[in-house]
Amino acid sequence: MTLRSGQAGTGELAEAAGGGAVWAVGGPDGVEAAGGDQDAGLDVSALAAVLALWPVIGSLVARGELALHTPLAAYGAKAPDGSTAHHLLTRPGGVPALTRLAEHLCGGPLAEHATARIWRPLGMTRTRLTGATLHATAADLARFLRHLLSTADHPIPRTWTAESLRIRTGELTPARGLLWRPAPRGVWAHGDGPALWVSPARRRWAVLVPASPGGPPPTAFREAAFAGPLP
Repeated sequence: MTLRSGQAGTGELAEAAGGGAVWAVGGPDGVEAAGGDQDAGLDVSALAAVLALWPVIGSLVARGELALHTPLAAYGAKAPDGSTAHHLLTRPGGVPALTRLAEHLCGGPLAEHATARIWRPLGMTRTRLTGATLHATAADLARFLRHLLSTADHPIPRTWTAESLRIRTGELTPARGLLWRPAPRGVWAHGDGPALWVSPARRRWAVLVPASPGGPPPTAFREAAFAGPLP
C-alpha cells in the first residue's frame, strides 16, 4: 500500500484513528493504507442511510421512477404534506420517510433492493442489512467508496454521485448535499461514529470505524487522511 507524496503516513493515520479502530484510505484504484482487520464484520448501522438508501434512491431517479422535486403525495407515499424527496434528502430526520418511499416504489424491503441493485454488483458480498442492523467489512466499504470515484456508471450512476456531492440547500444552513454533508478541503462526509468521506477533487476516500465511542474525534482522522495538496 503506497501513500501519495504529501499525505499523512500510516503511523499518523493509525494514531488519528485511535487504538483498535478499523480504517482505510485510498483512491479509485484501491486501498493505499489501512489498519485493523479489513475482513471483520462490523456494525455500521449508522451508515445504512448512505450505503443502502442513498444509492437505491439514486437508482430510482436514474430509472425515471422518482423525481426529486415532485411532492411525494403523487407517488402514494406517506410523508409530511407537500414534502419532496429533495426535502427529505437535505434535511435532518428524513430517512424514515425516504425508506418508506423507496420500499413503496421498489415493491419490497430496502435490504433486498440494496443487495440486488447495489451491493451484489459492487462485490460487497459481506454486507448485510437485517432488521435495523447493517453489517459490513472495511473491504466492502472500500469497494463502495472506490466506485464513487470511478468512471463506472453502474450500479450507482455518476450523475447521481455528482448531484449528491454538491450544496443542495442554497443559502440555508447547515449546508447539505443529498444525504452527504460538506467538510473542509473539498471533502464530503457521512456519519460520525463509523464515518465515510469522499473527495472527487482529491480523488480520495476514507473510512473509519472506531473501536468504541469516546475515541479521538473523527475530524482528526479526516484531516490526516486528506492532508497534502490536490493531485
